[in-house]
Amino acid sequence: MSIEVDIYEKIRYLHEHEGKSQRAISTLLGISRNTVKKYCEGSQVPWERQGTSGRQRYMVTDEIMDFIKSCLETDELENIKKQKHTAKRIYDRLVQEKGFKGGESTIREIVAKLKDKQPKVFVPLAYDPGEAIQIDWGEATVYLSGKKMKVNLFCMRECYSADMFCKAFYRQNEESFLEGQISGFDYFEGAPKRLIFDNAKVAVKEGFGVHAKPQDRYKALAAHYAFQCKFCNIAAGHEKSLVEGLVGWVRRNILVPIPRVETIDELNAEILRRCLKYREHRIAGRDQTVGEMALTTRVRLTKLPRYRFDPSKSITQRVSDFSTVRFDYNHYSVPVKYADKEVSIKGYGNEVVMIYRNSEIARYPRCYERGQTKYRLEHYIDLIEKRPRSVFNAKPVKNNLSTQLLEIGRRLSGPREMVKLLRLCVDYGEDKILATVNALNTPELSVEQIRAHLTPISIPERITPEIDIKVTIPEFDRYDALIYRGVTI
Repeated sequence: MSIEVDIYEKIRYLHEHEGKSQRAISTLLGISRNTVKKYCEGSQVPWERQGTSGRQRYMVTDEIMDFIKSCLETDELENIKKQKHTAKRIYDRLVQEKGFKGGESTIREIVAKLKDKQPKVFVPLAYDPGEAIQIDWGEATVYLSGKKMKVNLFCMRECYSADMFCKAFYRQNEESFLEGQISGFDYFEGAPKRLIFDNAKVAVKEGFGVHAKPQDRYKALAAHYAFQCKFCNIAAGHEKSLVEGLVGWVRRNILVPIPRVETIDELNAEILRRCLKYREHRIAGRDQTVGEMALTTRVRLTKLPRYRFDPSKSITQRVSDFSTVRFDYNHYSVPVKYADKEVSIKGYGNEVVMIYRNSEIARYPRCYERGQTKYRLEHYIDLIEKRPRSVFNAKPVKNNLSTQLLEIGRRLSGPREMVKLLRLCVDYGEDKILATVNALNTPELSVEQIRAHLTPISIPERITPEIDIKVTIPEFDRYDALIYRGVTI
């Protein structure tokens, strides 16, 4: 029986100072005589465990040991993380298949010893300026135009200075992956000798670690910026621990509280500002700030080439009869004058750009849904002006105008007036039109009233001459003399 220190103190005091017998102490304290006998002489103390329970250990045969080892070896060969033998599962199989009569604790102890491995120990690393940059992906939640959604964070960290760069994308696709690196090189003002990444399919065609073969476009990017692709081993996050920690840092320090922004560009502007602010930080154990060390790194980085690598997914499409082009399962409108012409479409991580004969004709935030069509009112306004009767049923109108503005259009005298209102929307913006209508606050509304309210009255300013011009007084006497002389003749 285990006792508390205060009981042990009473046993020893009664035995040593009052000379009471073990029976008397047992009766007085209300504990067993065996306990008194165990502690009264002071040969044992209650705070140290003595001996074992005396129960004989079950003898595990070689057959049982071989079965346990075979279960663990099978797990290693299958390499399925979430479907491995537990100690209980091995015990259950032993009972069912081998008629095992021992206890489950015996199997647990054996399995624990067999699985006992050397704890992971890492080698501290040091990098030269410009030697390497680590990159990684992460996820974060933001509110974009009032909608809660996940964005993907592309993170880069220079290994010598710990200078960091981060950019948010809608998806972790090849376009975003390449664009993120190019943006990072611009931020660091150079490229490293080595770029360290894991074995994600966006970068690796086949293999892993030193045997990995990069994707063709990633290989082209590496050739253009003159860096070597270095890939980590499987489940070896410690090989790029600098950037692994950065992903969590960005989530905790930049994206808390959860940002509420209108566009992903607005989010990236804030992330970039915080990255620049981080250059003022001094890491514990270093003499210089991150920014000061980044200046040292900058002169050692590979100079950026004159040609900026194009990371986009590019295709050529003919504009349809509805003045739209298809890209990545969705349609986007272009101005109607380009109907039936072939245009180039460049899909970047967050944007889609349409180009005709080296001139940009449209640009959209990239849509990653399927079966969507994005219209711009300004692309169709010229056509709608020629066909005014279509105005209330035109998709570019319904998809871009608010219900409030459509109701205002129905208050006008007819479709032609509605078309004129659309032109004002294109020229001034919907917000100004709504503000103007609310300011007029009249039941009878016309486009002329709205236009007059929108057009500012220009009052010519009074010009004050700064230079005084001296005028010579005419000499009328000389003029009269000439006249008289003429009369005499």
